[in-house]
Amino acid sequence: MNDHAIAEELAEVVRRRGLTVAVAESLTAGQIATALGAAPESAEWFRGGIVAYSAEVKHKVLGVPQVPVVSETAAKAMAEGVNTLLGATLSVAVTGVGGPGPQDGEPAGSVWFSVADDSVTASHRQFDGDPEQVLEQTVQRALELLLEAARRH
Repeated sequence: MNDHAIAEELAEVVRRRGLTVAVAESLTAGQIATALGAAPESAEWFRGGIVAYSAEVKHKVLGVPQVPVVSETAAKAMAEGVNTLLGATLSVAVTGVGGPGPQDGEPAGSVWFSVADDSVTASHRQFDGDPEQVLEQTVQRALELLLEAARRH
């Protein structure tokens, strides 16, 4: 499924279940929020997003502790932080290295995801490709994770 189709299905599931969604993005710089905002009836269920591109914003706004910002701990803090700030029932956070070089000891293509609802989970992916391809894969995976979490509710 492409991003548009995933976002449309997500919209249907969250509306039917009365969920609200928020996003915290770093390397995707708002692309996940753009996909969600274009989905059907998004004004009813999409609370918004925080683009925390700089480490300082991750720490000050989303409550990320003083750890490497490309890490499981950072991703989980971002997801919890945006849920709290925006009052959502479900959120996804992404932080990673688009490339072409490494960051925080992580190679290009390394991405941490976190989903927060009643609990907080995290997962890691190592994507191949140039920075644009890494971003595309990251957006798609984040949407898939939101859809999977929404279906579990």
